[in-house]
Amino acid sequence: MKKIKDYQSKDVQSYLSQVKDNDKDIGAFLEFNDSAEASDIEGTLSSVPFGVKDNIAVEGMHLTCGSKMLENFVSPYDATAVKKLKEAGAICLGKTNLDEFGMGSSTDNSALGVTNNPWDTSRVCGGSSGGSAAAVAAGMVPFALGTDTGGSIRQPASFCGVYGLKPTYGVVSRFGLVAYASSLEVCGILADSVDTTRTVFETIKGKDVNDQTSIDHIPASPEAKTIAVLSGDLGLSPEVEAAYKKAAEAYKEKGFSIIETTLPMLDYGIAAYYTIAMGEASANLARYNGVRYGHRSKDASNFEDLVQKSRDEGFGDEVKLRILLGTYVLRSGFQDQYYTRAQKIRTAVRNEFDSVFEKADLIMLPAFPTQAFVHGDSSLDQFQQKLADKFTVAANLAGVPSMSVPVSVENGLPVGMQLMGPVFSEERIFRAAEVLAEVLPPAACPGKMEVC
Repeated sequence: MKKIKDYQSKDVQSYLSQVKDNDKDIGAFLEFNDSAEASDIEGTLSSVPFGVKDNIAVEGMHLTCGSKMLENFVSPYDATAVKKLKEAGAICLGKTNLDEFGMGSSTDNSALGVTNNPWDTSRVCGGSSGGSAAAVAAGMVPFALGTDTGGSIRQPASFCGVYGLKPTYGVVSRFGLVAYASSLEVCGILADSVDTTRTVFETIKGKDVNDQTSIDHIPASPEAKTIAVLSGDLGLSPEVEAAYKKAAEAYKEKGFSIIETTLPMLDYGIAAYYTIAMGEASANLARYNGVRYGHRSKDASNFEDLVQKSRDEGFGDEVKLRILLGTYVLRSGFQDQYYTRAQKIRTAVRNEFDSVFEKADLIMLPAFPTQAFVHGDSSLDQFQQKLADKFTVAANLAGVPSMSVPVSVENGLPVGMQLMGPVFSEERIFRAAEVLAEVLPPAACPGKMEVC
């Protein structure tokens, strides 16, 4: 496996040209940084290229969120995470594709392009950070920034056979991230190794005066000896179930104690998550009215007409659906019935995790019930994809860190598992992931780009 230093390049334009050629069949990037130059900064990330999900601001580049609503918007500043990476000498190579405003599990919801899975281009790369996952899996960049609101880093990481970290809520600044569901979403990392993930996390973490929800990282004990796994029928495909068992056996082989547990609140997490996420989305996306920025309809006769037509033309179907549902659950008379009740379930989910972490250092969960599915698979429509998020949304509801770790390749496609820990336990997760990699080393994607 290549080390992060293998990607360091003083001839950035030549490297960028190579990436563009490799991206033709994958479509991981929406925009390339044609003015990218090598950095004079000395350090681990000096002249290391990276990608940025296109709902995170990069100065002078488009910030589209995969939507026609923001198709022509150019960011006037850098997100804090991007700024920290640039200050460490890393080079933003371009903006990666995503489901529109981060709403989806396939990246097929993007209004601006299609991204294919590098392992099999007939299949989806996952979502919503699919472009970032595909770029890393294809070897175009060693890491890319993504965002995770309900699994949007971990699920595509599993589909593409890379590492995907959702940090503790607040540990990485959200300044410069276009808001979707503010109390759930975090900036995170997709990378080709644990070491790269750790290096990037150490670079971008920390409290930020521009983000009042950000907090200092106070590391928990890094040692893990006991891992909890879920018992019973989890509704997994045979391939994912086999990978789950392999991972548990690998930890036993390395001397870890494996205990079985149940998480009954997982059955309620999906309803609570989508109630909260859609309510917050309806509030956050209300700013797109065709007046100050974003798409403005050319066929409007008055203000009300302008707002209605701008939103109708600028938003895709999935975004419209979530705004409508979110507005409904926040209506007077319905808020206590839906939104407030969902918040109570959220507290119950957090309490359930706390009780498990009293007897286990980490929890291992599937990232998704299936492997990457074929574009347009009728058996996994938008509704079924939402239900399949049951294993990932819990970490966002509880605000705890979780990382998707490549475990195996089944029938030619990768499978990843989540390692989830209590708040601030990122280093514990990294170390446990390194142990797993010793027994089950990650496989390289066929046709992975060789760095010249």
